[in-house]
Amino acid sequence: MSEKKRVVVWGTGVVGSMVIAEIAATTERAGHPAFELVGVGVSNPDKVGKDVAEVCGLEDGTTGVLCTDSVEELIALQPDALVHYGPTAQYADDNIRVMGAFLRAGIDVCSTAMTPWVWPGMKQNPAAWIDPITEACEAGGASCFTTGIDPGFANDLFPLTLMGLCGEVTSVRASELLDYTDYEGDYEDEMGIGRSPDFTPLLEIPDLLIMAWGATVPMMAAAVGIELDDITTTWEKWVTPTDRPTAKGVIEAGNVAAIRFTINGVFRGREVITLEHVNRIGLDAAPDWPAGSGDDVYRVDITGSPSISQETAFRFSDGSGRAPAVAGCLATGLRALNAVPAVNDLPPGWVTALDLPLVPGVGTIR
Repeated sequence: MSEKKRVVVWGTGVVGSMVIAEIAATTERAGHPAFELVGVGVSNPDKVGKDVAEVCGLEDGTTGVLCTDSVEELIALQPDALVHYGPTAQYADDNIRVMGAFLRAGIDVCSTAMTPWVWPGMKQNPAAWIDPITEACEAGGASCFTTGIDPGFANDLFPLTLMGLCGEVTSVRASELLDYTDYEGDYEDEMGIGRSPDFTPLLEIPDLLIMAWGATVPMMAAAVGIELDDITTTWEKWVTPTDRPTAKGVIEAGNVAAIRFTINGVFRGREVITLEHVNRIGLDAAPDWPAGSGDDVYRVDITGSPSISQETAFRFSDGSGRAPAVAGCLATGLRALNAVPAVNDLPPGWVTALDLPLVPGVGTIR
């Protein structure tokens, strides 16, 4: 195995903490054979100066790596890459500040934060989000790769790989089918779950939905050499007839307990690429809508020659009892980390899933 890649991780939330636990060396165990954690960046001042083992809840000793909010200190470590698990695009200015500084210093960035950057050429991406990173990459001769699970590998890597097994594709659908009962993120304002059916959530607005979660629709079109005529959306709500308990409280009868939306790429008058989300509170919610063979799955359905269906589930088998959605979060974080060696080898500039070679996960079998 080649020399370890030295990485700085920014963010110690759910995803960052789990990735750090996978790679960090402590006083009680060896670290990941392919990566060395040399620095950790945080936004919360209460975490500054603490050993990352304490911040991330590692129980097998200390790491000797102290958290810092100083971008300059982390850049001075001269890592091979910044692996950025910062907040969502809601905090775009701060994300651009941090990532742009590393890129201008010649340090590659692999991130899960700004998911509209999964396809930077998407016309819904505002120039204020794109131009500073383009300029930073040029100034530092560095590369910037963004991934996610959806949008991300569940609807770029998975369907595009399967489409490579076809002679003709009539349509491709990538679906996220999740139970949000244990989810503690913001779904009230974004999706309207838990709200009155008269409430209009942010993502019900077509342009916002396409910008937030539709980046892989034009990516898939570009990958197979077509230009879409249009991108359309649909939005449906399911109102619960009974109270439903969640990790965040109770959704009362008469409020929305499931949503279903699609983002559709139209080519020659027909929908050829579809991203579908069904997010429900309880597996019995919206019983007529699509569901996986198990709870919390990602599906790809291709109609073509041949037709192909693939269902992917993320689970923990370590007895921790952690939810499938959390396992999906870990996979998302590790996709960004494992891409570091490939991104290091690419020319400067924006990097998408279409630019990457096979990323097999060096060092995972040990």
